[in-house]
Amino acid sequence: MSEVLTRRISPIDKEARPIEQLNVIAKVTFGGELFLRDENDKHSYKGPLFEALPNDLIISKIRVGQGSFCVIGGELDHVAVSPEYPVYTPDCDRIDPAYLALVLRTPDFLAQLVASASGNTTKRRIRPAFFESRHIPLPPLNAQRTIVAAHRAEMDRAADLEHQADETETQAMMAFETALGFTPPAPLPERPVFVASFKDLDRWSHEGVRRRTVEGDTATASSYPTVQLRDVIADVVVGRSPRCLNRPAHKDEWGVLKLSAVTSGRLKPSENKALPSSAEQRPELEVRCGDVLITRGSGVARLVGATTIVTDEPPGKLMICDLIFRVAFREASEIDPAFLAATLATSELRSQIEGRRIGAAPMMQKITKSALMSLRLPLPPKNEQVAMTTALAESRAKAANVREKARRARAGAWKDFEAAVYATEDDTPDSGH
Repeated sequence: MSEVLTRRISPIDKEARPIEQLNVIAKVTFGGELFLRDENDKHSYKGPLFEALPNDLIISKIRVGQGSFCVIGGELDHVAVSPEYPVYTPDCDRIDPAYLALVLRTPDFLAQLVASASGNTTKRRIRPAFFESRHIPLPPLNAQRTIVAAHRAEMDRAADLEHQADETETQAMMAFETALGFTPPAPLPERPVFVASFKDLDRWSHEGVRRRTVEGDTATASSYPTVQLRDVIADVVVGRSPRCLNRPAHKDEWGVLKLSAVTSGRLKPSENKALPSSAEQRPELEVRCGDVLITRGSGVARLVGATTIVTDEPPGKLMICDLIFRVAFREASEIDPAFLAATLATSELRSQIEGRRIGAAPMMQKITKSALMSLRLPLPPKNEQVAMTTALAESRAKAANVREKARRARAGAWKDFEAAVYATEDDTPDSGH
């Protein structure tokens, strides 16, 4: 590494260059994504800063072995880093910066770092001198650029596939909402005009205005009768959150679902904590195939009321926690569970849910049982509900297949990159190492 990288140690005079003029790095993720400090965070930093230029490599002394490093893109200038981020300038006559950014992420190179790092498992410090002594394959510059171009083309193809999957799901949801009679709201004027008296508003805020829109004279013109949720279900049952072990449950143990098991819209059974053997087991709260689960509260407002339907029998014995509702359906219910889950995810119902949220603290917004039961939704005949959700599920399955192609394309891009790099190394032993 020291043959193609030069350590840059360029202290920044913060009196000559005010900190507000600098792009101060906050962190680099394990995937190489760079985050900058905001204005308040910049001014709270009192330590020394060092300059980094476009195409420079920065590494985290503590977490470089986990992938916390990146090459600075050409769109950033006046970059400043703390002493915890050594800076290196590549010799661009010998190594392409884009190639450098990729080759450092190969398992071979990361294994070199992890094997000799000092510290505990979460903070493994790497000495710069040790980093500089590591080896990488170094094919000729034109070969590097060819390898990078092939990798980039395949990653772009994967991104295009992801975009196609997103579009398929978006169009399917729009078709579902249109079938229900939901229409997108008209765009707001550049200067919003309110034609209502203060006394006519429940609450003078954007949420109060939105609440009147969705609960009062709405622009939605559904041909189906509108019902409240309480009209078509028996109840919503809240779970329990006993003290649990700080690990997932084994197959023969009871576990309690975490909130993250539901918030993505698809059940993630692995997101649970093991219930101690001494704790009370609540079989009536066990998750079953066909359950509709709704988040009661979350530290993220948009995840309040997030809904999922359990499509497969969960592995093990998993209970719902106290931040998750489970819908209890009536016998011979008028509403199909899959239809209910899909409808609660529409923009119309999301507006109602967000308008009913409570909680002064932004870190924990909630929706109450009574507020949830008062949601209003159109109710087509059950056979039409099934037809709508079947079409939605088919589109989502198509999107999932496309996403799987994207995953394989990304995996193939990295596999081909590694094969090209190490094949070049083996075939041209004099090219450098």
